[in-house]
Amino acid sequence: MNGCFSQGWYDASAVMMRRLLEIAIIEAFEARGIAAKIKDQNGDYLQLSDLVSRALHESTWTLSRNCRRALPALRDAGHNSAHGRYYHARREDLEKLRAGCRVVIEEFLHHAGLL
Repeated sequence: MNGCFSQGWYDASAVMMRRLLEIAIIEAFEARGIAAKIKDQNGDYLQLSDLVSRALHESTWTLSRNCRRALPALRDAGHNSAHGRYYHARREDLEKLRAGCRVVIEEFLHHAGLL
């Protein structure tokens, strides 16, 4: 993520951020023994939008106000870069998300017992 950003590959950086977010959420659910809440009927993990929704409404943890506020913005930025045919992330788009990204990732890694 950081390497992509420093090279000016902002869409790639946003997609890597999206993947990191996805992994951090999954790790938190797995660490709590509640991974089944974020899997479909085939046992596959849900898409990021559903992961974010489930994470925001999960009762086994309390997310900070800053995390709850930043999470949808991170999801949207990653989604736009991954799937937006005409969207191209810019440096300033990602710089706006920097603090929120840190809060969200660290919070989920904390819930996963990895920090």
